[in-house]
Formats: sequence, structure tokens, C-alpha cells
Amino acid sequence: MLIGFTFNNFCSFNIESEFSMEASTGKVKTRFPDNYTATDVGYDLLKTAVVVGENAGGKSNFIGSLKFLKSLVDVNSQVQSVGAYVNATSSLTESNPVQRFEVTFISASDHIYRYTLNIDRSGIVEEGLFKQNKRKAVFSCLFDIERGIDGKYVRKDGKAGELIAALKNSNNSYGLFVSKLALLGNKDAIEAVDWFKNILLPGAVPEDKDNNPAGRDEDIKVLNDPRFMEIFRMVDYSICSIEVDKDRPYGKTLIIRKDADGHEIRRELQQDSTGVREFFAWSVQIYRVIYENRVVFADEMDRVLNPILSDRVVAFVNGAEHHGQFIFSTHNVLHLDLKNYMKEQIYFVTKSKDSLTSELYSLADFPDVRYENTKVYEFYMKGILGGTAFE
Repeated sequence: MLIGFTFNNFCSFNIESEFSMEASTGKVKTRFPDNYTATDVGYDLLKTAVVVGENAGGKSNFIGSLKFLKSLVDVNSQVQSVGAYVNATSSLTESNPVQRFEVTFISASDHIYRYTLNIDRSGIVEEGLFKQNKRKAVFSCLFDIERGIDGKYVRKDGKAGELIAALKNSNNSYGLFVSKLALLGNKDAIEAVDWFKNILLPGAVPEDKDNNPAGRDEDIKVLNDPRFMEIFRMVDYSICSIEVDKDRPYGKTLIIRKDADGHEIRRELQQDSTGVREFFAWSVQIYRVIYENRVVFADEMDRVLNPILSDRVVAFVNGAEHHGQFIFSTHNVLHLDLKNYMKEQIYFVTKSKDSLTSELYSLADFPDVRYENTKVYEFYMKGILGGTAFE
């Protein structure tokens, strides 16, 4: 499960931005017993979170920062900052701006890790992996390396060990050091890499899934699971079954409905409504949250969905017992509701009209917002909370 993510200097973001999935530590948790998971290592982590903001404010860039970091783990290629992803202002004011990422998470084996990575156009500036036994315990350093002025990498703690083998011939910056250690058999590095590759799913989108064969067999396995239908039918309860097309599951799969007289109506998914087609794909990701304990970041999941269906999805994820997480960006301000969400579950992204720099922050940062009498929707529409378009 994701505990927290901090990043800086990515696209429209040029200040340190922090995102946390820790639940409130106060008595408010008793009001929302279904909204978080109590882990065995002391963290109470939220099952869902929503990110609200104006168009072009930075919501997609926030999710994109995690997607970019994951790509560095997934593909063992040259590690360096990409010009298009570096903040425009820092590119103009700094000769070689550094991008920073830090992720804290609980692995599939219930171990707590913190992974840090700083990169520039030349490659890795600094990289580290740290481990914690329990919440509030001190993180121990598994490795922490930095690039010296001579371009060679050294351990910041001055210790030797198995990392030396990974450091050999590494000045070309191909591959992350955590990936190299995983290949060498380091158990902690293997767990960390596995979390990025197999648990974290940022920016999953439904478009053109049939044109990308990667993961198709896994998707078909999900689509054939009866539990998938429990999720998918939320979009239309007249749907009684599906017949999955193995070659084009997101286009040729048959959607079967029954009318009041029991007559079947069969229609290919590609001929169905836009909302049904998109929710079909999102249902696969929601399945993975609940039944595979994945951490899914969905960019504008409910852009074509009825607000009632959006609420139904959130309630479904919160109400199930699992160790997955579902975070989604939205323009639907009806999610600004303290009857269904903790303040820690609501985030805003806003962009400065002067610097054109995005900022990410939580509703929990506003101590004057109270559960009893605050109408968050009205505050937001008046511009008090930010995240609205400027003139």
C-alpha cells in the first residue's frame, strides 16, 4: 500500500509537493470505519482519495510523475530527466535542474520501504532505499549513493558491500541501482522493485486497450471472473452477462442485457455507450484494487459517469476488505463531501496565474474546515480552497 509520495520539478510542479494516504490520527476515524485499512505495521491507510482541480491545473501531471517514476523501474534503460517533463521555469533558470522523487510504501510482504531518487539530464544524482519496521520507527539505510563531481558513484555512508558489484561500470547511468541490486538477489531490492512493477498502477486509461497486447491475458482472466460482473453491472443493472472476445476484449466483447420480459439484447462493447465502454475498462482496475491489492491512480475516471455511479464506486471500494487503494482525479465537485470522505482523502491541485506553477495540497491543511458545519462545495466554488480557474 502507498503511504506517501513526494516529488519536485515535474512538468507544472516546481515546488516540493506531498501526497499522503495516511488516515487521520484523531477520533474522526470512528466516523469513517470503512475508509481506511489498519495495517499490521502500525499505519492506518486510506482506501480511496480524490484529487480536484481546474482544467490544465496539474492533476494529470501529478499522476504522470508517478507514471514516469514507475517507467524507470519497469524499463532498464538510461536513467535521466526528460526535457518535456522538467518544469519550464527551472529549465530556464538552472543549467541542469534536478527532479526529485520519494515514495514510502508497504510491500506485498508487509515491509515498509522508502525509496528516493534524484535525477538530472546526466543521469542519477542520488538514489537510496530505506527500511522501517513499524510506524514512527527510525528508517535504516539499505543503500544511499550519490554521484560525485568526477561523475563516479559512491556510497554516502562510506560502507562497502554488495552494492560495490552494482556500482561497477555504472557511470553510463543505465538502470536504477535498486534494479541492479534486485538482479543480484538482494531481497529488499526485489520487494521494492516488485511493488513498483506489480502493485503500482498510475494513470491507467481505457483508450486503445485492444491495440496494446501487453497484459491482455491478465485482463481476460479478470473479465472472466464472476466478481468482475459485480463491479461492471454498477453502470447498468440490466446487464446480466458478457461474452469476452479474446482478440479484442475492449471492442468485440458482447454485452448481454435482459428486458422485463426476459428477452436478451446482445451488443458489442464498441457499439455501446461511451460511459459503458469506459467503465468497462475502469472496472478492471477497480477489480485489481479490491481483489489484487493494487494501488491504482485513475486520471478522470468519472469524466463521463453519472455522479451517483461515481459515489457508488467509491462506496464499493471503501466497503470491501482489501489492501488496495484507488486514487482518482475528477472535475466532479460533488465529491467535496465530508459525509463520505475524511479531509485527508480530498486533495486539490491549483495553478498560480503568475508563475504557472501547480501546487498540491490536502483539505486537511485547512484547520478551519470542520466536519459539522462546513459546506466544502460552497467554499470551493467561491475560490476559498483554490483549485478553480483564474481569469
